[in-house]
Amino acid sequence: MRKWIGFEKGINLGGWLSQWDLTDKEHLETFITEADIQQIREMGADHVRLPVDYSLLEEEDGTPKDENFIYIDRCLEWCKKAGLHMILDLHKTAGYAFDEANDCEAFFESEALQERFLCLWDKLAARYGQEPDFIALELLNEIVNPAVSDIWNALAARAIERIRRITKDTYLVVGGTRYNSVMSVKALLPPPDEKIVYTFHCYEPILFTHQGAYWVAGMPESFRTGCLLSAGACLEQSKMLDSNVTDVLKTVPPEVQGTDFFLALFREAVAVAEERGVPLYCGEYGVIDLASPEDAVQWHQAIHEAFVQLGIGRAVWTYKALDFGWMDAHYNSVREQLIHLM
Repeated sequence: MRKWIGFEKGINLGGWLSQWDLTDKEHLETFITEADIQQIREMGADHVRLPVDYSLLEEEDGTPKDENFIYIDRCLEWCKKAGLHMILDLHKTAGYAFDEANDCEAFFESEALQERFLCLWDKLAARYGQEPDFIALELLNEIVNPAVSDIWNALAARAIERIRRITKDTYLVVGGTRYNSVMSVKALLPPPDEKIVYTFHCYEPILFTHQGAYWVAGMPESFRTGCLLSAGACLEQSKMLDSNVTDVLKTVPPEVQGTDFFLALFREAVAVAEERGVPLYCGEYGVIDLASPEDAVQWHQAIHEAFVQLGIGRAVWTYKALDFGWMDAHYNSVREQLIHLM
């Protein structure tokens, strides 16, 4: 399988320009600084994934907030100075947010909202598409509903065509439904050119990585579990969770666990990527800070070995905050181990 050179091991900058109060200027100025980017480089990363919400760049009525592009500009300059690549990930767009997906069905029916999405990419491509040696562009984070797969494929194809009018050489990153599930990679359209990357996210099993997460439907906030459970045991204990995040466990033999679990989980997506000549990239993976640090290390060890064996580039979620932060106090005792497993 083709490797995505320059994007083999990275970290997300979640909670800075996305999933936060983006009117908080102090937060925008201080949450991530050049020192953080330099530290990420010293950790051995070769890239960062930068999630950005449309609301940083546009008012709700579509009025542009051009002054806020400075934060993306700064991050790119800091990355170039540190020798890092950068993925610009549109994390939320007008009318669609992965964490409000049940209220966003209109996005897949509204030509006006889809055109606004495309126009934002026109603007982003014009501003950042001239830096193909440093930056890649990710179309949209985590489409949830598998029923809109065909609509999303068609819209992604339109976005790619629009961006290609502006830049021919920039890598474009596209993922599928079920929260960018690895099982949705096969449903993506064949790549129109050699600068397309298929992405997926991996928090499997959700039972472990999101134990106690208040935002996961059906997850008891008091629930805790260890790491090394077989796929079958995880599926049995996950009956209270939504099938969109548990059906993936049915795609692997019930007895597998550890690295073998991830090798089995990724096998189909790897075969699709190899057949189509497309690099495969895991844009998010990680463990909530309610799991024990030691169990988190075991999980990272297992998924890291699978990534390395299969040649899958990846970016861990996330640098700090948002319940998954590697730099937060919860991981002080194991941080060096985690960095080794990036």
